Parts: sequence; structure tokens; C-alpha cells
Amino acid sequence: MKKLTASSFPLKAHFSFALPFLLLMGVQPSACQSQQPAAPTLEQPAPNEAAGAASPAPHAGIPAVAKGYFLFPIKPGQENFLSGSMGELRPNHFHGGLDIKTDGRVDLPVHASADGYVSRLKQSSYGYGNVLYITHPNGLTTVYGHLNSFKGPVAEELRRQQYAKQTYDLELFFEPGQFAVQRGEVVALSGNTGGSAGPHVHWEVRTAAGSQLNPLQWGGFAEIQDHVAPVVQAFAVEALGIAARVEGRFGKRVFVPKVPLADGSYAWPDTIAASGSVGLLVQGFDRFDKVWNKNGIQQATVLVNGKQVYQHTIDDVPFPDGSRQINRHVDYEWRATQGRQFEKLFVDDGNDLSMYEAGPEKGRLTIEPGKVYAVEIRLADSYGNTTPLRLVLRGEAPGYFKTRSAAVKKPAMRYDVSRNLLVVTAADPDTAAVAGALTLLRGNRRLQLRPSYTDQSQNVYLYDLRAGRPDSIRFGGITQRFTREALIPAGREFSFATANMGLEFKPKTIFDTLYLQTNYQQGLWTVHLPRTPLYENLALTLRPETLPADLRRSAIYSISANGGKGYVGGKWSPDSTSITAPIRSFGQFRILTDTKPPSGRLLSKGAAGVVFKVGDDLSGLASYKLEVNGQFRMLRYEHKNATLFTERSDTLGPPLRGPATLRLTDQAGNEAVINVVL
Repeated sequence: MKKLTASSFPLKAHFSFALPFLLLMGVQPSACQSQQPAAPTLEQPAPNEAAGAASPAPHAGIPAVAKGYFLFPIKPGQENFLSGSMGELRPNHFHGGLDIKTDGRVDLPVHASADGYVSRLKQSSYGYGNVLYITHPNGLTTVYGHLNSFKGPVAEELRRQQYAKQTYDLELFFEPGQFAVQRGEVVALSGNTGGSAGPHVHWEVRTAAGSQLNPLQWGGFAEIQDHVAPVVQAFAVEALGIAARVEGRFGKRVFVPKVPLADGSYAWPDTIAASGSVGLLVQGFDRFDKVWNKNGIQQATVLVNGKQVYQHTIDDVPFPDGSRQINRHVDYEWRATQGRQFEKLFVDDGNDLSMYEAGPEKGRLTIEPGKVYAVEIRLADSYGNTTPLRLVLRGEAPGYFKTRSAAVKKPAMRYDVSRNLLVVTAADPDTAAVAGALTLLRGNRRLQLRPSYTDQSQNVYLYDLRAGRPDSIRFGGITQRFTREALIPAGREFSFATANMGLEFKPKTIFDTLYLQTNYQQGLWTVHLPRTPLYENLALTLRPETLPADLRRSAIYSISANGGKGYVGGKWSPDSTSITAPIRSFGQFRILTDTKPPSGRLLSKGAAGVVFKVGDDLSGLASYKLEVNGQFRMLRYEHKNATLFTERSDTLGPPLRGPATLRLTDQAGNEAVINVVL
């Protein structure tokens, strides 16, 4: 592995006070284009341009769909309600369809939304659970998830295949003429399977390429009424560059409107001082008629002085990869650290979704001193209900200021990285009119930074890391090591290694440039910070100081903040010195050994069938098999209550009488054999 040195990362100047540092390093500065494109001045609306948000243009590959083409799949023609809308902000994904309420129970008839054929079905204890796909003549496919059971000939074919393959979890694909269905035909019964948190049907529309489409975009449904406009919870203005400020400070300023005005709109009463490149963010929700659950906002539009500068409409999300782009659409770090889920009203670096209309400036605003910007943020739902939020940004030139706090008695220092910027905050009890300098060190080289401002005796220093990473940071008598070990570029393969771990980045592993931080201590590996999202898998290799006694049953586990353990897996190298596994999030990891087999016991038996309670204390259940009188009998697994049970509708299996054996295997390969008499 190539050693990471200063020469591994060319240093480029981005502002004047970095020049001495570069010269001391022996590097000649050169011009470098900023990651953030400069936005034009937003002062005057374009002539003859409508102030309202335009309807999104149709995307290529999506056929025209007439209103009424799709039948509402649950209780068609009757009033109904949604528990989830298309595009809602979920952990690591956009919600890909509609969650339809089923009166709090299971086994409601599920109707085919249009003529077509069953092209696919899948049974699983996770994800969509029992899910059915119907492909229609126009090339679109409707998806029905969390079902309790399937109906018709396709259900019989599934049962035959399950016994032939001796498994409940199964995915099947069918040809166009194999299982035709008609609009309105009952194809399944609703349920609560998979990752569902309560009885409902997840219903979505997909293109042939797999994109998830909003079923409400073609005129909505009479079964679902919505006359309620979205609600604004908060908005934020964020400084996006080293010279940018919001109310004189770098970072994000959050504003919480108290109540809407009489007409339902919101307005921030005070002007907000800003300068440089800034971005807007918003937090809100929507509701449908007669329900109190909160749903997502379909569209957000930004107008500045009457001119539309940004819009996103969540009607089309590429699946599955595009859905994970939610972690760039929202402020992932703010959600992880502060709890608020803001949607960015600008297209951030690394976000390549097509749902934006933002122009070359990507929704960023350039605020110039002495100018005033009337901003209107419009939030809309799929039924056209719209809520405006109005605010005014006032251009104010940044300058040094200092406010003091008597509570600060002694010096202290902390630092963080925001985009490409090192942000150092130093508690400073000094009463001088201008705070002292901060020193960045690299080898025997030094660079002194002046503070950008001092807020309540907290000096804030900003430095662009693209001009070179320091070894350490010094303020007064305090020196801290700079722990970001490498700059990991997005968009290409990159390898990083230490004595204890290795990381292999692919072109789409990360969204944007990453300043990596790792640590190893007493069998605990820390791989960067969980507040930073991964886009695609990262290959993690761990090299333990002492090898486990049983490699076959040893694997990588993620360790949560409260000590919880999650099985990751992994494959040991041929020389048995390291183990490698793909991970989907940064965090902490250990190598643990699972030698304890799963547990299982018979809960009940009778005419309705048999039920087993099962569990595993570490790696988790991997497979199960029930034999009655030596013959395979199918079981269904429900992870939400950790039970295995037979289905009354199963007529292919042997009778549930006589000696039976249940075999349980966990992810580590431990097996338990439970013998019972039915």
C-alpha cells in the first residue's frame, strides 16, 4: 500500500492567507475551480416569467397515463385513507409509493389496478414481505406489498414451487401469457408482512427501467381526499462557502415560524442578514383529509424576487440506487446530530437525481452586500394544495466582530470539517478587541489564521482543506492532532490502509469528497463518523491483533451507540489474517464469535396448525426446516414476533401428526435440533 504523504495530495491555493502555508510546504499554488458553482445575482425577475411554479415536464420512458386508468386497489369506490405518501423521507430511502390503510386489520381484498399479467411475486419475512407485481399493456408495473396471501392460480403455482424447493422464502418470475389478470380482479389479501409496522398495503407504480412513480400524479383518486395544505415546521439558511455568512456567522441558522397567517401562509418577520453563497433548507409535512398522520411534501419551489430559481418534485425516483440519494437530498448530518430532517432547496454535490429544476447554479443563492432578496418557498402536495413561506435576505458584507461571555474562564479548542472547510472553535477568555491567531502545523511549517469572528468568547477560524491538511492545530498552549487521515475523492476507486484495517472505495461509494477519520483500540474499529452517509457499499477489511479461536463462526458485527450488535458477516482471507465484508454505513465494528445455537420451542399445536417461538442471541437466524414423519412441511417466519408457523391454506404438506423435527441454523453455522410430537 502506498504510504500517504503530503505529496500524495497536491495542495492548491483557494484564498490569500493560505499562500504562506503553501510556500512553506514548498508547493507553488495554482488555480482550482470551486466545487460550488458561482450563482448569478438574483435581483430582478426575468421579464414575462410567471411567478408560480411550473408543472414538472414528463420524463422520458414514462408513458402517458389517463386519469382513471389505474383502479384504487383497496375498497375501490369507497372513502379510504393513506398512512404514507410517495416520496416521504424515510431512513436511507424515499418512500416509493402509497401506503393504503386497511381498517387496522388484515385480509382485505386487493384488486388489480388494471388489466395485465402477474410478472413476479416474492415471499420474505423482510422488506415488502409478500409482494405481487402486475405488468400492464402500457409497460408500467403496479406493485402490491405486505400482503398476507395471494389468490388464484398464481398462488397454487407458488405453493408447488415452495415444496419443490423446500423453502417458504421464494421469488418467482412469470411470462406474459402465464397468469393474466383483469382490472378489479382480487389478486391477494392485505396483510402486515415484511418490514411493515402495522396492517396496510404498500402500492406503487414502476417503469420498465425500475423507477418508482407517484400514483397520485395522474389526477389522484376519489377514494383519497386532500384539501389540507402542507405545514411549515422550520427553515434554515446555510453558508456554503468560506466567505459566506448568515447573520454574521458561518454554518446553518435555523428559524422556526410560530403560527401561519390567516391565509395559511408563513412569513418570517425580520430580515435575515447574509452574504456569499448560501443555501435554503425546509422542514415540513402534509396531511390528507380526516387523518392525523404526517405525510411527505411532494414539491418545493423557491422564487427570488419573483423568479423561480429552484424546484423539486418527488414523482419519479430511480429504484433502488436513486432512492438512497435521499441521504444527499436531506441534510443527513443535521438529522443525525440535531434530530431535525431538513430538505435541501439546492442540489448538493454528489446528487444526480433528475427530479430537480435548478439551472446551472443548482439553487444556490449568491447574496451581495447592500441588496435585498425577497424569497418565497412554496410547499405543495399532489392535490395542488400549496403553502407559501416568505422571508427576506439582506446582503451584508462580512466583517470581524466580537462578543464576550463571562462564563468562559479558560482556553479550550475543538474542530470539525464542513464540506471542504476546517472549522475551529476556540474558547478564548482574552479581553483584547481582536482575538489572537490560530496556528496550523505540518512538519516544521506553520500557518497563522486570523479569526473570522468571536461569538460569546468563542473564536471561529475557517480554513480550506484543499490547500493542504495540517498535522496539528494550536491555540495558545493547546495543541490537538488533526485526525482526518486522508482525503478520499468521490467518483473513482481509492484504497486506504492502516496496520489494522483496509478500505476499498468504488466510484459511487461516497457522495462527495471525504476527509477520513479512523481509529483502532482493543478490538474496536472506528470507521469514520456515522453522521456521514455512504451511497454504495464500502469494502471493509479488519486485521485483528489476535485471531479468534474459531474463524468459521467469527464475523464482523456493527456496534451501535448503546452497545447493540448487528451481524455484518465477512469472508476470511486465505491466510486467515483478515476478514472482509461490505458495509452500508460508517460506524464502529468488532469481530465476534458466535458458538451458541439458536433456540426454539413449540408454542401451540392443534387444528389451526403449529407455532414455534425461535430466537438467536447474536448472529441471527439464517435458515429453518420442519419435517413431520420425515417429510418436509413448510413454515412461515415472522421476524416481528420471532415465530415460525404453518398456514391453514397449505394442503400440500404432510398431516401435522406424529414425530416432528425442527432444524434451526444461525448466520454463524450453529445448528439446533428440536424434536417434538405433534
